[in-house]
Amino acid sequence: MNSKITIISFITFLSLVLSGCVKEQRTATVTNPLPMALGDPFMLHASDGRYYMYGTSLADGFEAFVSDNLTDWQNLGQVYRGGTPEQWNTDCFWAPEVYERDGRYYMFYSANSRHNPTDEAENFKIGVAVADSPAGPFTDLYNRPVFEIDFPVIDANVLFDDTTGKNYIYFSRCCYKHPVESEIAAKAKADGMYDEIEESWIYGAELLPDFSGIVGEPVRLLAPPTLLSDVQAEWESRSVTAGEAGRRWTEGSYIFRHGDTYYIMYSANAFFGGNYAVGYATSKSPLGPFEKSSTNPILKENSSEGGNVIGTGHNMALTMPDGNMYTVYHGRMTSAPEKRVVLIDRMEIDSTGILSVTGPTTEPQTIAY
Repeated sequence: MNSKITIISFITFLSLVLSGCVKEQRTATVTNPLPMALGDPFMLHASDGRYYMYGTSLADGFEAFVSDNLTDWQNLGQVYRGGTPEQWNTDCFWAPEVYERDGRYYMFYSANSRHNPTDEAENFKIGVAVADSPAGPFTDLYNRPVFEIDFPVIDANVLFDDTTGKNYIYFSRCCYKHPVESEIAAKAKADGMYDEIEESWIYGAELLPDFSGIVGEPVRLLAPPTLLSDVQAEWESRSVTAGEAGRRWTEGSYIFRHGDTYYIMYSANAFFGGNYAVGYATSKSPLGPFEKSSTNPILKENSSEGGNVIGTGHNMALTMPDGNMYTVYHGRMTSAPEKRVVLIDRMEIDSTGILSVTGPTTEPQTIAY
């Protein structure tokens, strides 16, 4: 009887495979770093089944890479061009993220705005471009920033929230002209390191359905700790204590919902230094309040432990077809610290809600795609 059931089950499964109802599990052997030099990477698994990688690299826009198997990548060339005289933006094209919505592809990105009446050295705004294909070409949906605010902003990230039925945009206020008093700043001044410490903070806001603006005023969600006794203070202040910069960053946010909890991942310390690292915070609401994890940082350099990766940060997360979660981020190899490269590593959330990343790795890993 058991043999007959086994045979029937196999025949049923085989017929489902042949009919296309069950897809064959595909796996790839992937080794970090991936074969592209990008900062602020973002990987899209598009409806065509292919994987597209975008990031910071070009002076006048963005290029993209595509892969069918996560191992072999083709450079598609420049998919968005900015900085022409008729456009709202000029330079510093950073951190593109591409989302597929109703058959179209929307690229949110950062750039310097041409409108700069007070001649600010940092005049970054958020833009959005659209294309009919993930391979582009992308053109600006509006020839202006998505929203105007009285300080420079970068690193846009968007949440399409099925729970609330609303869209939300997250971004970082730049450190520029933003000195903040704290015990860390006071100590740096007392030690003769820096007269002041500038900070960047992460904000969130509801995004209009047509991406033409935001609803109300942005809400501050995350900032560096002000007290030396704060469990986050040591790792989020390493750029200051290492003498890399008189700034403390909270940037590169990426938000997603897992169960009934919102996880927002973020990067701290100087993006150009070896101490760049990733932490996360959680909330029951897309606009907070968020509580940082006591397990931070969850992704950092491994050179202090004999590895060869430093400066890990500005990550995003995605779930593969088998249900496993991964994070894509940039780092620097100790053999070439001046160049940002792309890495991908497994991440998971345990039964208590703790998020962890297995990385950075440079050994071959098997990923189902």
